[in-house]
Amino acid sequence: MNIGIDATCWWNNRGFGRFTRELLTALFNLPAEHTYYLIVDQPLPDSVNVLPNVRVIAARSSRPTTEAAVADSNRSPLDMLRLYRAVAAESLDIMYFPAVYSWYPVPRRLPTMVTVMDAIAEHYPELIFPNWRSRLFWTLKMKAAVWSSDRLMTLSEAARDEIVQYIGAAADRIDITSCAPSPGFEPIADAQRQLEARRRANLPEGKPLIIFVGGLAPHKNLHGLLDGFEQVLRAGELGDVQLGLVGDFRGAGFHSNYGSLAERVAANPALQARVHFSNYVSDEDLVALYSSALAVAMPSYSEGFGLPAIEAMACGTPVLSSNCGSLPEVVGDAGIYFDPFDVASIATAIGEMVGDSELHDELAGRALARAQTFTWERAARLTLG
Repeated sequence: MNIGIDATCWWNNRGFGRFTRELLTALFNLPAEHTYYLIVDQPLPDSVNVLPNVRVIAARSSRPTTEAAVADSNRSPLDMLRLYRAVAAESLDIMYFPAVYSWYPVPRRLPTMVTVMDAIAEHYPELIFPNWRSRLFWTLKMKAAVWSSDRLMTLSEAARDEIVQYIGAAADRIDITSCAPSPGFEPIADAQRQLEARRRANLPEGKPLIIFVGGLAPHKNLHGLLDGFEQVLRAGELGDVQLGLVGDFRGAGFHSNYGSLAERVAANPALQARVHFSNYVSDEDLVALYSSALAVAMPSYSEGFGLPAIEAMACGTPVLSSNCGSLPEVVGDAGIYFDPFDVASIATAIGEMVGDSELHDELAGRALARAQTFTWERAARLTLG
């Protein structure tokens, strides 16, 4: 079968990009029953270009999709036409978009599948979109992608249920695949490597650390996390524990809470001494940060999967997890759960993780074992059906 794949998200440095890179790499490594035609607007790594079952189709673009396909839509209609023509020129049996983020129209004769990772934008639009324009363009793109596709793919049962509820797609049109830790996400015991990673990330050295990894968007509930953290601090039950927020300070067309979070921390000396911000870090440093952390925090109101949770678990780090969305499916018995809408619940979970070393170590062992059940090969096979 000749499978066309939109690979314009390959360079995205958020979850869209990692999912695209890792899933496609796993597909290429399966027995070569299919030929994959990758539609790109930037050069791919040489390691992909030389694969015998891969054909790279370059479409000229005035601006890379990773910059242009943001929520408020700066994409050029001419660029989308070039992508359409690149697809139309090939003898494809099916077209697959690993991320609805980068969707564009393709010939109607061509069966199409699109991955919709979640329905968070539809569930919590007020937390996602900074203005009516970004919400309008996102909604138009989502509706066009969903209703023109033959099949939809998502990453969890919870995400499927929300897509049905908030987007209106029929459940029997939606297949479920998965995510997994990338190769190299494993426990790092090298204290020097952990120390250097913290230095580069501007995170405190030699102190217990809870980290959050991801975009600083409102639906990630980081103000709620700070509320819970501050409550444990006031109760005198936090010891020397620090909080690190590692992620994108910009919104890429979506809301970002970086400004309000930074102002809040700067205005509170107690938080200023405990809460630290770091922008994107390399995967090598991220593995070391996870390995050195007491826990990773996932306080979101909803997630389609929750990739930082499974990455941290692969490094032997337990999860402080919201009980919403996909997170219970992913974290399983490797975390302490809380209600993200209840500050007291968040504080209790933090207190348990900090105060019970025996429970922490038990959860760390469970995290490592559970993470090993998630692989990109499995995700690739689920995607192929």
